[in-house]
Amino acid sequence: MTAKTVAECDVVLCVGDTTFFDYGSIAAKKEGYGPIGKGGNGLILHSALAIEPQNGQSIGLLWQKLWNREPKPKLPLDETTTQKKKRQVAARKQARNRPFQQKESYKWVEALTTVENRVSQHTRVIHVFDREGDITEVFDKIRQLQHTGVIVRAAHNRSLDSDNERLWSKLEAQPISFQQEIELPQTQQRSAGKTKLAVRFCPVNLRTPYRFDNRDLLPVYAVYATEIDCPEDETPVEWMLLTTEVVADIQTASTILRWYTYRWRVEEYHKIFKSGCQVEKYRLAADGMKTLIGFLSVIAVELLRLTYLHRTQPLAPAIEILNPLELRILKAKSPKLPKVLTVSWAVKAVARLGGYLEHRSKTPIGIQVLWRGWLKLHDLCEG
Repeated sequence: MTAKTVAECDVVLCVGDTTFFDYGSIAAKKEGYGPIGKGGNGLILHSALAIEPQNGQSIGLLWQKLWNREPKPKLPLDETTTQKKKRQVAARKQARNRPFQQKESYKWVEALTTVENRVSQHTRVIHVFDREGDITEVFDKIRQLQHTGVIVRAAHNRSLDSDNERLWSKLEAQPISFQQEIELPQTQQRSAGKTKLAVRFCPVNLRTPYRFDNRDLLPVYAVYATEIDCPEDETPVEWMLLTTEVVADIQTASTILRWYTYRWRVEEYHKIFKSGCQVEKYRLAADGMKTLIGFLSVIAVELLRLTYLHRTQPLAPAIEILNPLELRILKAKSPKLPKVLTVSWAVKAVARLGGYLEHRSKTPIGIQVLWRGWLKLHDLCEG
């Protein structure tokens, strides 16, 4: 469905990210789950979310992968320190020698390949990854694909083509081309708000590691953005973005920077999974849980689109987020109808179904209320 929708676009963004669902408290149904984090037990979900490149509106899912890690073998109780070190060295060597297709990092390349084959050849797909996606296999795969590009935040100070020059020193030596103001979301480290970035950009050639058969240089463009006048108690923003798109002028560099900020949409999507859909509170066997997550993933996309349109285009027609049947039901359930049915009205109507108290108008509509209202609306549609 999403692939058909994006076929109408010349360019579409595909933002990718991974999240972990922890079911460590499930004692009797651990089969099919696996270790995550620090002593956790659960499932891993990687999502590739289609985003409209002009204003960052989510379109839908282009690809999703759900899996569990294999449980680690129990360690021998009488293991000595020397034996432990030997075992750890052997385990690291075995992990390095595994085929790339068997590693978790293969998900980034798998997303590139799957989406390339799924989307119309007339649509160019630009994948947007955070630092976890900064692996050479991604750039190597891109040069084999016809209508796919990538923007990835660099995690490594890579070696370039001449005199052992490094990525960061190369960009720091470039003059500041322009300044750009962006909107930052709230994180654990800092509050939401606007900030100004100084931006440099230039072409670079990345060296290819020895493990590749094709040792040709990887030509990409780097866009380096650093925060200006950062508050003393906060960590300044510093983004080194590598892209296969041609960045020949200030306008294109500004676009690449804006596109990278849309990567937060997939983090919001995963947040809706956890705080709205309450996906970690279910107590099912792994097979049932995986089926349920597939169902919830569709609802989470709808809720993301709903909340973002409410935030950015509250006066847009309600029919943009509701089908005719949903609209009829909400009209019948609403005590008083406005002259024009807008997105703002639709969101409040759905929230009322979920228990939102309209007399508390100063209280923002939460994602859990929308989640309950959306489920009830679907039940009413089915009825």
